[in-house]
Amino acid sequence: MNDNPRLLPNVSLGVKIYDSLLNARMTHQNTLKLLSASEKTVPNFKCDKQNNLIAVVGGPDSEISLYMATLLSIYKIPQIAYCVIAPVVDAKSELPSLYRIVPNEEYQYTGIVKLLGHFQWTWVGILTMENDNGDKFVQTLMPLLLKHGICIALNGKIPAISNAIDTLSSFDIILNMASYLSNSEVQVLVVNAENPTVPSLNWTIYLYAMLKGITETSIFKVWIFTAQWEFTLETMRRTSKIQVFDGALSFAIHTNEVPEFREFLQTLHPNSAKEDIFLHIFWEQAFNCFFPDSKTAKESANVCSGEEKLDNLPGTLFEMSMIGQSYSIYNAVHAIAHSLQKMVSSRSKHCKAMPDGAKLDLTNLQYWQLHHFLRSISFNNTGGETVSFNENGELASGFDIINWVTFPNQSFSKLKVGRMDPWATLDQEFTINEVITWHYMFNQVLPLAKCNENCPPGYSRKKKEGKPFCCYDCVPCPDGKISDQMDIDDCFQCPEDEFPNKNRDQCLPKSMNFLSFSEPLGTTLVFFILAASFTTALVLGIFIKYKNTPIVKANNRALSFFLLISLFLCNLCALLFIGQPQWVTCYLRQTAFGIIFSVAVSCLLAKTITVVLAFMATKPGSTMRKWVGRKLAISIILGCSLIQVTICSIWLSTAPPFPNFNMNSLVEEIIIECNEGSITMFYFVLGYLGLLAFVSLTVAFLARKLPDSFNEAKFITFSMLVFCSVWLSFVPSYLSTKGKYMVAVEIFSIWVSSAGLVGCIFVPKCYIIILRPSLNTKEQLIRRNM
Repeated sequence: MNDNPRLLPNVSLGVKIYDSLLNARMTHQNTLKLLSASEKTVPNFKCDKQNNLIAVVGGPDSEISLYMATLLSIYKIPQIAYCVIAPVVDAKSELPSLYRIVPNEEYQYTGIVKLLGHFQWTWVGILTMENDNGDKFVQTLMPLLLKHGICIALNGKIPAISNAIDTLSSFDIILNMASYLSNSEVQVLVVNAENPTVPSLNWTIYLYAMLKGITETSIFKVWIFTAQWEFTLETMRRTSKIQVFDGALSFAIHTNEVPEFREFLQTLHPNSAKEDIFLHIFWEQAFNCFFPDSKTAKESANVCSGEEKLDNLPGTLFEMSMIGQSYSIYNAVHAIAHSLQKMVSSRSKHCKAMPDGAKLDLTNLQYWQLHHFLRSISFNNTGGETVSFNENGELASGFDIINWVTFPNQSFSKLKVGRMDPWATLDQEFTINEVITWHYMFNQVLPLAKCNENCPPGYSRKKKEGKPFCCYDCVPCPDGKISDQMDIDDCFQCPEDEFPNKNRDQCLPKSMNFLSFSEPLGTTLVFFILAASFTTALVLGIFIKYKNTPIVKANNRALSFFLLISLFLCNLCALLFIGQPQWVTCYLRQTAFGIIFSVAVSCLLAKTITVVLAFMATKPGSTMRKWVGRKLAISIILGCSLIQVTICSIWLSTAPPFPNFNMNSLVEEIIIECNEGSITMFYFVLGYLGLLAFVSLTVAFLARKLPDSFNEAKFITFSMLVFCSVWLSFVPSYLSTKGKYMVAVEIFSIWVSSAGLVGCIFVPKCYIIILRPSLNTKEQLIRRNM
């Protein structure tokens, strides 16, 4: 920057570096040294002060940054932290001078939850520092996990670096605290990877493996680290087996490649950077050698030539690309420089406008004056990324998701596999690449992190008593319900026109259920109906042809014709019950059946009453003679039939039958049926028909002993017994069947009752007429009577 003519020309920026030693006392002491004019810690005095402090960059972790901020905020000195700040305090209100060149930590929490949810990991462990930051991490993350259906399998504590030696001195404590390493039920561990955490975790894994007599590489988990994680010399022992972290996922502060940075590193040489006091120290530690003039050189030690190549160092010691922490410091320094540039430009314009042409004195710039420009700064760094602070003093950016792939030679590769970008559109806020390298022990199969196996489709989850909500039993869906997804809480009903399959994981369309002409049952019934109709028509033809014979005349041929015609129509009306129900067929079939059968039974009643009155009229002085005749029979038929017609008319005018799709009676079928409209009126029709049959049976039974030549009461009695038996058994059969079988029961009852009447009454007469014509004479009838 000092060589850049476009950025702060004629102004040199310098830096003082202090080490906090990860210690609160040293952090406060060194912060006070920044405020002092001399080496002595005497703040608030500017005596002989050569350099003008303008801003502070630091510190490396949340705890150190907050220690610094408590002092620097008193003096309103801008501080730009390059670590994720734990939400222990409200930095905006309590520490207004603190800026963070990293995104808000809440985005990292959201990213962790979305990452776990994406891979359906619901049974995870959390590892944190044994301090306030660790507790705050758990308190913040746990409600988010529970809200999204993720259970905490364990909450492990890693000892802070200050007391790690004491804690790890007891082998029992080591085995107890590291139980998460051997817990095969917990495959995913979320680690709050603050700087002190990782070295302690590394040592814990090493000692645990040693005590258990296993290799570090045999410990395999899915590690999810927060943004502070890096494979560095500070966090890893030189002899560490980094394969234990193979396939780990970590959140990282979003970085872009800085042009020419790698070339810059390749030009570094310990002998060409006299002013860089750190380069010699780093060179000796990285290459495990010593320079001849080094104070710590040993006779047997390797001598540093200065020609060693940084490219040859393992990634755990040095990376040739800019890591997240370096990228944040890089942006922080540029943010200060650009803010200072804006402030200098603003002050320069002000000086030029003054009458005396006063010159700008940079040594009099006050650090608190930089805040106005720092808050509104926005610039593009050399990586092509826009850097700016939001209203909370945080970097308006997101987090990258890194997949760490390790190799046996202690090298590793960092693959950017996803992003958590709160500034993107909703569907792009969280993105993840499905091609992720997992620990080799998982055989590149997605690791599972569940309390138990998934409930497959066809089952629902049932919570286990005394267990977290992520632990559940799988129970089959009840009858009539399905589940078509994994791990569903409640099975659900299929739509009305569908039904569950055998496995109860899919809804199948219901088939239509009605008695059709094409199916075997419908074809069989049609055959019997047509056969009965043909037989009835044949009998009617015989009676018409032989209408003047004694046997036909003796049995009231007019009523016989009426009865045969009505029975013929009864057979045909059964055809209205076959086929898909329509408005017309639903209107006609029950009413036609009721009226036509009423006419038939009325004819039987009229025949029986006529016979009874005829014999009563033959007695001397009987007054019944005037009732004997055709008028009485017609009156009985019309009167009885008219009552049924009235009932049917009331039925059709109030609640007529209509086609209906019955979705619920059968599980796998939709019954297309005729809804009777008013079931009461339907049973009125049947009840009246039953009343006529009972009266006819009674009269015929009482008249059964009259002379045989003129009396068919015995045949009528037997036929009515058949008729009543059929229709009495019809009612329970009709109520106990559904769909097309209910219709078939009614058709069968119509056919049997019609055939019974024809067979019992007319077949014996046809036998005499056709096969025994010698008996069909008046003399034979008189002789039989005598």
